[in-house]
Amino acid sequence: MTEQARKPFLYVVVCAAGVAEGVEELIALAQERNWEVGVFATPIATGFFDTAALESRTGRPIRSAWRAPGDPRPFPDPDAVTVAPATFNTINKWAAGISDTLALGTLCEVYGMGVPISVLPCVSEALTAHPAYQDSLKRLRGMGVRFGEHAFGGPAGREFRWEQALDLLER
Repeated sequence: MTEQARKPFLYVVVCAAGVAEGVEELIALAQERNWEVGVFATPIATGFFDTAALESRTGRPIRSAWRAPGDPRPFPDPDAVTVAPATFNTINKWAAGISDTLALGTLCEVYGMGVPISVLPCVSEALTAHPAYQDSLKRLRGMGVRFGEHAFGGPAGREFRWEQALDLLER
């Protein structure tokens, strides 16, 4: 496939929140919009969704651990990145430049690549009031990160709006 024919590549970073069980919907929507997708997950997040189903859908491994020196890179550089769902922990660590997991290290690095980044926070209302969280949002917004609506869990009838992650990248 030539560089001209290559589909844009989207990194999807998944954090450990209950709504992560539905992340396959985001992958399907991205593929419908002509994205190739690679999934990064925080180590705990891999227990929140069907990894085999996502690997089958994307045709690529789920990345949650660092690769060994000399191992090939399984994903090309991204054309865009989305973090969905994004937790309190990930948002605060990312804003502080902490890269103690592959997912966080990737987020810290892609900022320097100048690609669009969208975030769909899934943080409790009580935690959103924490001053560190508010400072983190301010810092990340200042870095050009685009935020969707907060999802708070709540009643089962409230849907997580996966399409927002892609809409934010396309604006």
